[in-house]
Amino acid sequence: MAEKSKIKTAITPTRAEDYPEWYQQVIKAADLAENSPVRGCMVIKPWGYSLWENIQRVLDKKFKQTGHKNAYFPLFIPKSFLEKEAEHVEGFAKECAVVTHHRLEAGPEGKLIPAGELEEPLIVRPTSETIIGAMFSKWTQSYRDLPLLINQWANVVRWEMRTRLFLRTAEFLWQEGHTAHATIEEAKVETMKMLDVYADFAENYMAMPVIKGEKTDSERFPGAVSTYCIEAMMQDRKALQAGTSHFLGQNFSKASNIRFLDSTGKEEFAWTTSWGVSTRLIGGMIMTHGDDDGLIVPPRLAPAHIAILPIIHDESSAATVMEYCEKLTRELNDLKYCDTEVVAELDKREGRGGEKVWSWIKKGVPVYLEIGPRDVAADSVFVGRRDKSRKERYSQTRAEFVASVPSLLDDIQNNLLERAKAFRDSNIRKIDSKDEFYSFFTPANREKPEIHGGFALCHWNGSSEVERKVKEDLNVTIRCIPLEGPEEHGKCIITGEPSTKRVLFAKAY
Repeated sequence: MAEKSKIKTAITPTRAEDYPEWYQQVIKAADLAENSPVRGCMVIKPWGYSLWENIQRVLDKKFKQTGHKNAYFPLFIPKSFLEKEAEHVEGFAKECAVVTHHRLEAGPEGKLIPAGELEEPLIVRPTSETIIGAMFSKWTQSYRDLPLLINQWANVVRWEMRTRLFLRTAEFLWQEGHTAHATIEEAKVETMKMLDVYADFAENYMAMPVIKGEKTDSERFPGAVSTYCIEAMMQDRKALQAGTSHFLGQNFSKASNIRFLDSTGKEEFAWTTSWGVSTRLIGGMIMTHGDDDGLIVPPRLAPAHIAILPIIHDESSAATVMEYCEKLTRELNDLKYCDTEVVAELDKREGRGGEKVWSWIKKGVPVYLEIGPRDVAADSVFVGRRDKSRKERYSQTRAEFVASVPSLLDDIQNNLLERAKAFRDSNIRKIDSKDEFYSFFTPANREKPEIHGGFALCHWNGSSEVERKVKEDLNVTIRCIPLEGPEEHGKCIITGEPSTKRVLFAKAY
């Protein structure tokens, strides 16, 4: 019997064949970004940057609704500032890019050489706790000056050796919130409030379900008292840390001398927090929703909601089809969806209709309309949903389609979230046996690991030695101690010692 021919996909290899390479090919096919001439850095192209702008737009509104204001702080940080907080400098020292000179001079054979050595080296911002702390110390004299609720949208540099577009690059874009409070209670409330903002955004805008939890001591932010995170499962069943919120206690306020007089006239150190998300969210979107035909963008963050594709076979029908499409585009762009305008793009590029359709499918536009002379004659549109198979396209009258757009986009948004939840939940397992734990995280093919594992909820005795062992043996870490879930007495998966709660183990990005 002849072997069935393989179903062709727009992206090769498929996720099952080679997930890491599939990821790179989706970025290329969707025209999101590419590597730059500077090693480890990326150029974000217009479709990819539009995704980031929409992420910014939504989060910026949420930050302002919770009382925060935007500011900007220097890219360069004096080396002595990082040295003030011991854990902080130790945590970031290996990732720092350092500026040591302030000009270039002509050298032998016309080469430029650094000259004008700086009195103190400057660190290119890996994170801004220390430089913002220096300013907070100037702005804070009395309890009346608090709380300080500041956010900045910026770029940061962390000198990564192994880079991957959107997930881990030497330079990336992010927001970092920094706050100072008069009491420990206020600071702790702030920490959890911003974690909830991130979780709400991930689920209700990115359609990416997350688990909220606290990091273990070995995984928390350098210098923090506590680090909280949201963890999402990608389609290769690895975890992605999608956002973090840190309760810094008084560690940074003491290092930066952020002091104030309380209502009784007593001098106190402020309680501070910091929190951030980055362009890594775009990598999370790709790996949560993408399929073997490319990217799938949740409608609430889509740069364009609807692509209108005129199908013109001969010049005699061109003017009629284009006029119909232009009128429909204007009609759609007058609609509202999720507190913003519907964006419909009319694709006027020359070229074959099928190629243009596939270009939009690979970019992940939520809805695409194919409109030819027959559709115009019937005053209808031929509708494709990116979250559905190409075989499920359907014809609909123009009026019915226009009226359905807000509910259609919401249906796609909800479908993506439910699909991602179902995938995650089917790949979470409670494990109580060490043998089963090792089997769960061990690929059948060690040379080229297949998709395997998932999230393992297991008991842990609280020991960093257990964390070290499973990382060395399996490259598995404790992603978080989930905030939700009852106390449950059991035995540590590795040592058999007593435990009162399960933690989340996974391989991660």
